[in-house]
Amino acid sequence: MSRQMNVSLFTDAIAEMCVEANLRLSKDMSAAMANAIQSEQSTLGKKVLSQLEENLKIADTESIPICQDTGMAVIFLEIGQEVQLVGGDLTEAVNAGVKKGYTEGYLRKSVVADPLLRENTKDNTPAVIHTSIVPGDQVKITVAPKGFGSENMSKVFMLKPADGAEGVKEAILSAVKDAGPNACPPIVIGVGIGGTFEKCALMAKHALTRETGTHSPLPHIRAMEEELLEKINALGIGPGGLGGKITALAIHIETYPTHIAGLPVAVNLCCHVNRHCTRII
Repeated sequence: MSRQMNVSLFTDAIAEMCVEANLRLSKDMSAAMANAIQSEQSTLGKKVLSQLEENLKIADTESIPICQDTGMAVIFLEIGQEVQLVGGDLTEAVNAGVKKGYTEGYLRKSVVADPLLRENTKDNTPAVIHTSIVPGDQVKITVAPKGFGSENMSKVFMLKPADGAEGVKEAILSAVKDAGPNACPPIVIGVGIGGTFEKCALMAKHALTRETGTHSPLPHIRAMEEELLEKINALGIGPGGLGGKITALAIHIETYPTHIAGLPVAVNLCCHVNRHCTRII
């Protein structure tokens, strides 16, 4: 039995979610930050983390953005195959929600209509929309505003199969080393391994929306996540890039089958706020 759903529901939900994600840290990220303050051993690093936490509290109390870069809106839609969308164009409805959220929420508009001509669209549209069809009669919406301080530090590596797991780990570590303080650490690291050039990048982006600190269900990938987090936090970059133990709060890895001749790896870095908000309608 199909379930009819008017696309206007997406507009209203996404408008609210854009504001929520930009003004308030998600519960999983709040817990990760609190744990980081307890774990940091450097006096300066602990001070930086405490200042970041104070900033987050002020943003929450005064309903102002947790970062001046309110990001480009990345939207993941998992649409149940039993859902019948009515009432208009889905993409237009999603962008209407982003426009409403960013204009009525007084969030910074950071999107330019053409990557070379650079004229601002003045409403933060269009969003980057990723849609997948899944079983069921519900729609899961995830809004993840992505700032470009950390986005600009992200990388894709087209490794050779012979590079293996050690080559993958070295690529991830090199991406973090090269980013240094520019990704606003402590960071969350999304990694995609496998698929194709574009598939690994999409997985890396999606991995950032996973509940912070949870692990892959695959034992060998979980072991890699744990090993890499330890190695990354031993680099000494630290909070704000000023030294310390906590360079990363979490690393999340997603995998997909790939071609016999390739080993694509994408590393998508995200700053300490790692904004994401999810609803099911």
